Amino acid sequence: MWNQFFLLEEYTGPDTQYVGKLHTDQDKGDGNLKYILTGDGAGSLFIIDENTGDIHAAKKLDREEKSLYVLRAKAIDRKTGRQVEPESEFIIKIHDINDNEPKFTKDMYTASIPEMSGVGTSVIQVTATDADDANYGNSAKVVYSILQGQPYFSVDPETGIIKTALPDMSRENREQYQVVIQAKDMGGQMGGLSGTTTVNITLTDVNDNPPRFPQRTYQFSSPESAPPGTPLGRIKANDPDVGENAEIEYSISSGDGSDMFDIVTDKDTQEGIITHLDFENKVLYTLRVEATNAHPDPRFLQLGPFKDTALVKISVEDIDEPPVFSRPWYLIEVDEDAREGSIIGQVVAQDPDTAKNAINQIPVFIRILDINDHAPEFANYYETFVCENAKAGQLIQTVSAIDKDQPPRGHKFFFELAPEFGVHPNFSIVDNKDNTAGIMTRRNGYNRSKMSTYLLPIIIFDNDYPIQSSTGTLTIRRQRKKEPLIISKDDVRDNIVTYNDEGGGEEDTQAFDIGTLRNPEAREESKMRRDVIPETIFQIRRTAPLWENIDVQDFIHRRLKENDLDPAAPPYDSLATYAYEGNDSIANSLSSLESLTTEGNQDYEYLSDWGPRFKKLADMYGGEDSDRD
Repeated sequence: MWNQFFLLEEYTGPDTQYVGKLHTDQDKGDGNLKYILTGDGAGSLFIIDENTGDIHAAKKLDREEKSLYVLRAKAIDRKTGRQVEPESEFIIKIHDINDNEPKFTKDMYTASIPEMSGVGTSVIQVTATDADDANYGNSAKVVYSILQGQPYFSVDPETGIIKTALPDMSRENREQYQVVIQAKDMGGQMGGLSGTTTVNITLTDVNDNPPRFPQRTYQFSSPESAPPGTPLGRIKANDPDVGENAEIEYSISSGDGSDMFDIVTDKDTQEGIITHLDFENKVLYTLRVEATNAHPDPRFLQLGPFKDTALVKISVEDIDEPPVFSRPWYLIEVDEDAREGSIIGQVVAQDPDTAKNAINQIPVFIRILDINDHAPEFANYYETFVCENAKAGQLIQTVSAIDKDQPPRGHKFFFELAPEFGVHPNFSIVDNKDNTAGIMTRRNGYNRSKMSTYLLPIIIFDNDYPIQSSTGTLTIRRQRKKEPLIISKDDVRDNIVTYNDEGGGEEDTQAFDIGTLRNPEAREESKMRRDVIPETIFQIRRTAPLWENIDVQDFIHRRLKENDLDPAAPPYDSLATYAYEGNDSIANSLSSLESLTTEGNQDYEYLSDWGPRFKKLADMYGGEDSDRD
């Protein structure tokens, strides 16, 4: 029956646009058939005459919104209501018209290219699209052209690639360019629609310019007193390039004072700062300064040398300078015994000017040096004693020395006896090598009856130049120590029982049975204690039998332990003193209780005549020059 119809888009005629006619061979023209339309837009966009089958578009259609509609048609017998043929499907295609202009992907493009680029160097590609049907006619065929930016740039009409059109475009002459590109459909023919875009192109810098001094000669002046490193002036070579292409290095290539000046580059301003290292006896210096690109581009070296030179003249102004000392300060040392009027040192100054008006000052320090003009002496007054029973080789005193001088390496003293006592019979001196000395005894015992005071002259030397010495006399007194248990009857002490009778010694057998100590096997009989009155009859405590050949000391310790545990023993803080020596003692009384009243020296020589039993006492108290301490 049918399968497709065609319809122009955007129809603007006064009547509805006729699409086509549906027809069946069963239609006899008697109005017995009814045509019905269903599908996309049926009844709204597309309407059908049910009697004739004519189809019209009720509205203006846009292909860009929808280009194809699918509909179904059938013919029905009005009397029976049955389809005279099976339902058929057909399509309506919207034919495109050139109703859309090309549009660029960006409203504005930005691009850059190095200056001095060759002709035909690609800059950027622009792209435009057309919404019309590219398969129907030339409505979507776009062609590019340049409306603004000639003669510097061109555009490929098919690809939209923008290229340089002039050689050696210089950034220094012009840096920014604005190019307008047009895209036109219909293959660029008349009647086609078009769109435009703007491209901003920037020329980037290359190092194609050498530095140039704006003048050939520079003049500066400096006072002769300017310290080394003082900036004398600034010079600047201009370079129209930018960034690192404009960085400049300065140097002094020649001149009559090239080794006395220096020039450095200020990285912020690209200026050359001239400083001086020293001034000779000249009033004018001429320097040749060279400015060079720090980063030359090999592609443009053929354009010429990328450096420039200039003359710099520096005049030195004379000023009235003060004299200059050879040192910033002086230290002079002088001995403390220097004579009046002696020359102790020298300062040197030099005046660089002929004028004599300026004054300069510096500090001069004078250090007084100590000389060895004092002899060492004892550090203290020493009160020295020696015991009557002192043994040979005993240390009785340690002496030290002081000196008013202050040697740089510290004090060092030496001690020795005076020459007349090179070998002293009673005492000797030992140098400890640490600025002290020890006084030692040289004999056993010192008899007070013969001599109670000894004078010992000691010579003390120092270690400086000249050596100084002095003699100090050490007084040594003999001392006898007495420390009795009971000083007087008036001495009151708690729980001390004092007896005025002396013990009997080993010949007294009544006070204590000495045989008990001599016979360890002897058993102690059960006896009541005689020094206390027993209030209770205690059970007699039996002691364990002693072993044979037991040591007397062990026996005494054992008995002490038993008595410590004996509850019948006297209180622990009681003291029993026996002073009665008994009968038949040929030595008479040996008690020291009465010795407190004796103020004179006692003679113990008779102890040697008492036999072997008193040999120990004779050794302790006897001797020609000894006594008990």
